[in-house]
Amino acid sequence: MKIKVTTLPVLAVILMFWNLSISDHPTTARLDADMTACHTTTQRFASLANDVGFLNIHLDPLPNTDQDFTGKMITYQVPGGEDANAYFVASKKPSKEYLLVIHEWYGLNSYVKTESDKFASKFENMNVIALDLYDGKVADNSEDARTYMQSVQTERAQAIINAATTYTGKDAKIYTVGWCFGGGWSLQAAIEIGPQAKAAIMFYGMPETDIERLRGLSCDVLGIFAKQDQWITPEVAATFKENMSKTDNELILKSYDAGHGFANPSNPVYNEAAATDAYKHLYDFITARR
Repeated sequence: MKIKVTTLPVLAVILMFWNLSISDHPTTARLDADMTACHTTTQRFASLANDVGFLNIHLDPLPNTDQDFTGKMITYQVPGGEDANAYFVASKKPSKEYLLVIHEWYGLNSYVKTESDKFASKFENMNVIALDLYDGKVADNSEDARTYMQSVQTERAQAIINAATTYTGKDAKIYTVGWCFGGGWSLQAAIEIGPQAKAAIMFYGMPETDIERLRGLSCDVLGIFAKQDQWITPEVAATFKENMSKTDNELILKSYDAGHGFANPSNPVYNEAAATDAYKHLYDFITARR
């Protein structure tokens, strides 16, 4: 019995240090680094919804009276999973240019469709596809939005994005844009898309912090942030700028004296002046890279 009593603690200590050495080993830590980095970033943003303050700033969306959409809902195949949904606005003439729009945390609602229609009108001869990372679920309140956002599996979201890239075709030129939850995913989508990505725009989304993953970008980024944002703070934006300076791509960073969600017309905190200026930069940014 004495042997067992003294041996088990010793073995436990040995195993503890062995596990620590394995987890700290650089090779092990970098296994599937891109997937790990993406998971860390997207899950970090999803965890913000556990903050009561973050939940409270996302007031219930205002009713949208603009229901006369120019596009249509489509489905496309996702290898290894269920078909994905999307709102598609086809260009007036055949085009290999596509703008992927990624919704904020309420889901692919009428406001996202309206904004997609505006993009299609602004960018002549560009197809617009608003992705649905919630697989058909749309929230009209913050509690449901939190549930839907936190239930998104990174692998499924990546599969939806990659399948959308396949849908556009191997010769497509792809641009990405998103707000809040979709802002972070706009950047992740551009990384996933690779050389076909021509520009990425993110509105107050969680930036990627892994420099090696950022080096996988093949396009410049327009980051639009809010100085009053207590979660995606000016410090977060500054760190993103520093990290991007270590890559081969340019980050144009615009910060506005407004709060998180200022560019969302369905949000009561909508700041029209800031949003108008931000969209002007968005249009110029994409136009310069077409």
